[in-house]
Amino acid sequence: MSAATLKRGLQALREEIDAPVASFFSSCMHCGLCAEACLFYTETGNPEYTPIHKLEPMRRLWQQEFTLLGRLQSLLGLSKPVTDAELEAWQPLVYDSCSLCGRCSMVCPVGNDVAYMIRKMREGMSASGNAPEGIMGATTRAVKIGSPMGVRFPAVQAQARHVKNDTGIDIPVDVEGAEYLMLMSSMEIINFPEYMESVARIFKQAGKTWTISSTAFEATNSGIQLGNSDIAKELVQRVVDAAEKLKVKTVISPECGHAYTAIRWEGPNLIGKPFSFEVKHIVEVLDEFRTAGLLKTEGLEEARLTFHDPCQLVRRGGVIEPPRNLLKMVSQNFVEMEDNGKMNWCCGAGGGVSANEDAAELRLTAFKRKKVQLESLHVDTLVTACANCRMQLEEGLEVNQMDMPVVGLTEMLAEHLVETPDDEASDDKIKIPAGD
Repeated sequence: MSAATLKRGLQALREEIDAPVASFFSSCMHCGLCAEACLFYTETGNPEYTPIHKLEPMRRLWQQEFTLLGRLQSLLGLSKPVTDAELEAWQPLVYDSCSLCGRCSMVCPVGNDVAYMIRKMREGMSASGNAPEGIMGATTRAVKIGSPMGVRFPAVQAQARHVKNDTGIDIPVDVEGAEYLMLMSSMEIINFPEYMESVARIFKQAGKTWTISSTAFEATNSGIQLGNSDIAKELVQRVVDAAEKLKVKTVISPECGHAYTAIRWEGPNLIGKPFSFEVKHIVEVLDEFRTAGLLKTEGLEEARLTFHDPCQLVRRGGVIEPPRNLLKMVSQNFVEMEDNGKMNWCCGAGGGVSANEDAAELRLTAFKRKKVQLESLHVDTLVTACANCRMQLEEGLEVNQMDMPVVGLTEMLAEHLVETPDDEASDDKIKIPAGD
């Protein structure tokens, strides 16, 4: 990255003011409905967290340079230019109090996509040097090391050896011609190693070939979270190069919402051409296996459980029914939250918020919305399909002294697989704990 300056930041903002952004600013009625859809506003009552307000510097730049009235006001000294100090002051609003969940966009009466605009606002913030140190550090590690959390491939190999020892299943690496290329997030490698074992067991039963790439195993794209399209493109290109080299048919995004958005929806636009392969979330693939009759499960969870919808997967990705189809295979007591599916409430940690140390108190305050939802259901277990959500949910439950296990959907499905005679026995099978 070249030196960040206010001049570069403002130029980046100008370049991001495309036709949709201009039309959104023009049509905004300042009705405030987006505020009631944002958990950072609802849980704090702070009007600064109104979604459209987070875009004020970009809106003023648009008005001053792209509208006749704004130009006249600037000439007469009635409109102040955007300053570096102002962008610095806006950093907590653009990064700490926005998870890019898109719920505000769902309720806008004129159809403005506020999350789309925040994503573009971050391009200017990054270019001007006003992005949080946490996300900048993660992005630097992603470029230099290959992972935002500093995970190197030997760590993946170590997990693969554990899977081999526990199940007898080899984890395929750099296998040319496999049907699927499996991506993982650093959180799954470090915090949820059971994910790799679950995938291995499921794919073995389904009889599908898959592989991990030694050069592109990381799914998380911190360039998207930071707001730097050049870096985001570089990280996407790594995956594309690996997928094309290995000649796979499908690239699988892991249980990570933003990784799914980055490679599935933004990826082709970033590299400027369509992919030669399909991209699907692991939940979509598992539901396809279910439909084809490739998954055989036994036993049903008796514990009362619910599902937290990851925003990027469900609301912005449209993957609503597949996780519910899979849950019906393993649960007899599944209940929905009052707001579920496309109108779910965010966990509060997406969009890079979890990487910002300064946002820790705010994101746990935002978790109060999820706390109320869970308390009203009286559930024993919480299931989700995003490692980042899972980390936030576990922390939020701990802080609020709520004794409730949080389980990954892939992990839960694997626990209920019918064991075949040649399956290796494991002394430490994955256990799904039930709440009190």
